[in-house]
Amino acid sequence: MSPTAVVLGVGPGLGMSIAHRFGREGYDVALVSRRGDRHAGYLKSLADAGVRGRAFAVDVRDREQLLSTLDEIGPVDVVYYGPGATDLNDAPGEITSTTSDDARAAMNWLYPAVDVVQRVLPGVVERGGGLLFAGGLSAVRPMPVLGALALTSAALRNYAVTLNAALAEKGVYAGTLTIGGVVERGDIHQTVKSMPERFGSLAGHTLDPDDIAETVWQMFVKRDRAEEVFSAL
Repeated sequence: MSPTAVVLGVGPGLGMSIAHRFGREGYDVALVSRRGDRHAGYLKSLADAGVRGRAFAVDVRDREQLLSTLDEIGPVDVVYYGPGATDLNDAPGEITSTTSDDARAAMNWLYPAVDVVQRVLPGVVERGGGLLFAGGLSAVRPMPVLGALALTSAALRNYAVTLNAALAEKGVYAGTLTIGGVVERGDIHQTVKSMPERFGSLAGHTLDPDDIAETVWQMFVKRDRAEEVFSAL
């Protein structure tokens, strides 16, 4: 059997680049995202590249649905966790106005990562696989405008690097991608690009998802670091 990589929160930018990069190495790919209407295009893109894929329409914040989907996918070798809010009109207030309710709402993007790890970890340990997480630059650089999202980014980053410390002796890799900038081809990129009067020019502020995916593959193979920072800011 081919190894399986699960891409959670897949979108047209980094998620699909991750899927293609692992697919080129012989992995079957399971795509998970809220928007099932885009899955046919994603699967065709993988099939055209000779990659076997499946897709599941799931909101990772629906714990029961998330866990049942992981069970349906079956044995997992690698998980990439990259879901997050993409509606720029629903951005949180800046940090001095952040309430405990705001913090709890933002943490709803962290809790599914913990649920996923608990569900797949026994199999990942058995296969010597990996756990990969994508978070924001606010995890390591103060960015007050992001408010409660900075708390989530910091928590997810800490979870990933601490997992790596705990699992390295068991032959499992955990790593985090700390991303600062607009990832090309992604949903946020498309929104920002279409509204220059609101967001300004993207020149010099974008990141190539294929470059990030290549670095992710090297992190997973070499296992020489638990974090890589990608910043165009």
